[in-house]
Amino acid sequence: MIATYINSIAVLIGTTLGLLIGAKLKDQFKQVVFTASGLVTIVIGIQMALQTKSYLVLIFSIVAGGLLGYLIGIEEAILKLGSLFERKRTESITPESGSMFARGFLNSSILFCSGAMSIVGSIAAGTKGEYDLILIKSVMDGCMAIIFAAAYGPGVFGSAIVILVYQGFFTLAGSWISPLLGEAGLAELTAAGGILLLMIGLSLLKVKEFKTANFLPALLFAPVFSKFGSWLSQFLP
Repeated sequence: MIATYINSIAVLIGTTLGLLIGAKLKDQFKQVVFTASGLVTIVIGIQMALQTKSYLVLIFSIVAGGLLGYLIGIEEAILKLGSLFERKRTESITPESGSMFARGFLNSSILFCSGAMSIVGSIAAGTKGEYDLILIKSVMDGCMAIIFAAAYGPGVFGSAIVILVYQGFFTLAGSWISPLLGEAGLAELTAAGGILLLMIGLSLLKVKEFKTANFLPALLFAPVFSKFGSWLSQFLP
């Protein structure tokens, strides 16, 4: 678990630095931060999405995940959780500041946990004691936390808790999860995560607002559909 602790601490440090920077930025400079973070997020998302081995698996995963997410209202639930954290933090809250806090919590959590590095690195740390991937991810997450905190504010702090729970789970349960996912399953999970990052990037650039969290179940469907596709291919000519 030490690698996951380091990752969470890196995000806390990055968020603190981002808040110090953001507090000194004028509104026009904050727009520059939003634009820069949006473009970088899109580049990362494209790189991840292109790792798919089957675009059919990818599209079915996104569609099925989105439908399930909308049915159970994941986005609304996470935003309410983020707003609850903000109300606990301060009583003097405006609707706009509460929304920014919740968005920062939501988008940073998805950014830091949607990639395969979260799962592969955590499994490697838990089963083999190899920390390299998570340490590299920690540096990347810390840098992105600076940018996101400057744009969104203190809501990014909450993503450190999500990292702790999410990566901690894969660290402790990695020995039986890794064989289930397989290399192809991890590739499809990464590709689905890339699509989610593209949604966040386009939202940051104000091209289109997506309810990104509603598509989170796609991360579960992607490896399942990948396994199903491999099984089905055995019966096709």
